[in-house]
Amino acid sequence: MPLFTIDPDKCNRDGICVSECPSRVILTESPKDVPIFAPDAEEHCLQCGHCVSVCPEGALSLSWLKPDECPSLDPKLLLTPDQAEQFLAFRRSIRTFRKKPVERDKLEKLLEIACGAPSAKNAQPWHWLVVEDAAQVRHLAGIVMDWVRMIIRDRPEVAEQMKLPRVLEAWENGDERICRGAPHVIVVHGDKDWPFGSEDGALALSHLDLYASAMGLGTCWGGYLYTAANNYPPLFEAMGLPSGHRAYGAMMVGYPKFKYPRIPRRNPPRVVWA
Repeated sequence: MPLFTIDPDKCNRDGICVSECPSRVILTESPKDVPIFAPDAEEHCLQCGHCVSVCPEGALSLSWLKPDECPSLDPKLLLTPDQAEQFLAFRRSIRTFRKKPVERDKLEKLLEIACGAPSAKNAQPWHWLVVEDAAQVRHLAGIVMDWVRMIIRDRPEVAEQMKLPRVLEAWENGDERICRGAPHVIVVHGDKDWPFGSEDGALALSHLDLYASAMGLGTCWGGYLYTAANNYPPLFEAMGLPSGHRAYGAMMVGYPKFKYPRIPRRNPPRVVWA
């Protein structure tokens, strides 16, 4: 089956698919013609599905995606600007979790939503590690502390910048500030040579982060964990990440112990209009 097919009886020659194709592999010679595909379309198609999802008549299909396989937009579920503003402003970094584990189906849903994030060239480079066992989360935090001690010993100035002496002091006093006692940690990782891994990982984790809030879950970005994973081989190995990969980011996940009834103020934008 060819990569692209267009039903000429459904196509209304509006040129929307031509305009919306990011790789410009859909072409038209005149407004009266059904669009055609560039000779190198299969080589340069990003497989983003924009052409299928944007066609109002459902005239265009891909070998891997048909119009009737795409969920339709439900206007009743669209957020108003006020709803979106409160939802985004209300999101908090949670650092105190209940002992209750998150159900497997909810964790799976988080990953499904995360994989809907944009990525450079639509590469969707994400691989996922879900540390489901709270004891294993604690074990990994302990290995991070080995890295913390090493940085304090070998690079004291860097350690001070990262506030690592305080992290170590807290650990020794029974206050775990690496994963904050979260029952789960989700790590996104991928090819270490992919130049956009950090950006793609942050975008996917941001989707996961926001959707978790809508599910009543709490999240916090695990900066110490994923930084150590990329700079301390014992942690990388303990996490079981492939040798050709690096961690793109990490997220603590659990049920928040407390609720936030108010939204704190933030600094106004610092802007230069050019």
